[in-house]
Amino acid sequence: MKLIVEILLMGLAVFLGAKIVPGVQVDGYGAAIIAAILIALANATIGFILRLFTFPINFLTLGLMSFIITVLMILLVDYLMAGFNTTGFWAAAILAIVIALIKAIFGAIAGSDKD
Repeated sequence: MKLIVEILLMGLAVFLGAKIVPGVQVDGYGAAIIAAILIALANATIGFILRLFTFPINFLTLGLMSFIITVLMILLVDYLMAGFNTTGFWAAAILAIVIALIKAIFGAIAGSDKD
């Protein structure tokens, strides 16, 4: 149940981020949920492998490389999906920041759940 709620909240974060960030367009909440799932899968697979290879650079840049990899995963989903479009790297970077902020707000509202 928690996974479903996380997916729906991530979809809402993508949907709201697309409304806030100029240059990002989503064709509805369903497309936002699919984009959120694809971004999460890309980050968990390809992003993980890239983070392993770029660990020394990531360490030296204090995590900036990890952020760039996340932006690249958003651009990959943009390339793969028809209902989710960004105008370029900077729109995807701002979208990544907005999604992180929205998820942080959701996390603060929900509180910590110690099961």
